[in-house]
Amino acid sequence: MQNKAASPHSPPMSEHAFAMLGVEDVAYIREIHINGTKAWAIIGADGTSLAVAPNRDLAFAAALQADKMPVSVH
Repeated sequence: MQNKAASPHSPPMSEHAFAMLGVEDVAYIREIHINGTKAWAIIGADGTSLAVAPNRDLAFAAALQADKMPVSVH
């Protein structure tokens, strides 16, 4: 199997188009603190806050339930 490079005649992807890749499919999971208590934020790829979960496993499960690919953010 050979890797095929993009056609030299293909137009380059704009910065905006590149930034929008995965916006519908990815959810970022990030540790946050609310009133001194650790929680986990579920954030859409476009930066929209989707939900907060009490633990990391539940945050990942919630993202998967919503048909999003969870990605850990440090």
